Amino acid sequence: MRRLAALWAVVLAAVAGCVHRRPAPPAPVAAPHYVLGAAYEAGGTWFYPAEDDGLDATGIAAVQDEGRPGLTADGELRDPGALTASMQTIQLPVIVEVTNLENGRQVEVRVNDRGPASPGRIIAVSPRAAALLAMPAGGAARVRVRIDGALSRRLADQLGGGPKLQIAAAPSGAVTAQALPAGGGPAGAVTTIGAPAAEPSAQPVPDRLPERVTATYASPGTLYLRCGVFGRFTYAHQVAAKLYGLAADVVRSRDGRQTSYAVRAGPFATVAQADAALDQALRAGVVDARITVE
Repeated sequence: MRRLAALWAVVLAAVAGCVHRRPAPPAPVAAPHYVLGAAYEAGGTWFYPAEDDGLDATGIAAVQDEGRPGLTADGELRDPGALTASMQTIQLPVIVEVTNLENGRQVEVRVNDRGPASPGRIIAVSPRAAALLAMPAGGAARVRVRIDGALSRRLADQLGGGPKLQIAAAPSGAVTAQALPAGGGPAGAVTTIGAPAAEPSAQPVPDRLPERVTATYASPGTLYLRCGVFGRFTYAHQVAAKLYGLAADVVRSRDGRQTSYAVRAGPFATVAQADAALDQALRAGVVDARITVE
């Protein structure tokens, strides 16, 4: 019986060796390219991509999922260790400066993907970028996001498919850091680590941005909902009326002869309160509602 069992084991092993296993799918190949894309739905909200070379906005940042596989929306390999980010509607890729308003730390990141799904978050940064910004483990930091228009247009021209404009390049430096003194007052000098940067005109925008961290003064501000801008007070008032219980008001402003009316709700003491107010506004049909820091 033992010999028979051993013989069957040899036969089964031989049969198993003859079975052809399905080969693993090939790894995705990166092909970075300039892209805008059509309108899309995520998390129950519709987003409408549009080019914006003058982006300067505030809101709440999240941290990207570290284990997401595959390619980004513009064809790059995802790398949680690089300084990258996701945004919902801006052209891809672009370079933006992200400032953590809660501690004053700034880094430049390459926005190369769509997200976050929640309309309550303005940007989702990679785990490495979040670490340099000293964001809390769960994300949800108050941030300011400003596009580097010249460098972003140069990047689009470098990849092909974007606007073909002759723009002077912004300098790319080595790893740098700038710190504030403990007792306040003017910021200290910038310390540069590594070789000096090459002349901007001779240096392409790198695929992987250098880790350049700058410290400024913290300015956490106050959380509000911005719920659209209108050319007539009547329309703004109708939207404000939908925000019952959220202390909504209409803010009037003039630009030359042009008058506009912005609907704002708040202030809110915590991110959780602002998130709850945003959910209420969206349920009431105010689809343009977004969290801002003022």
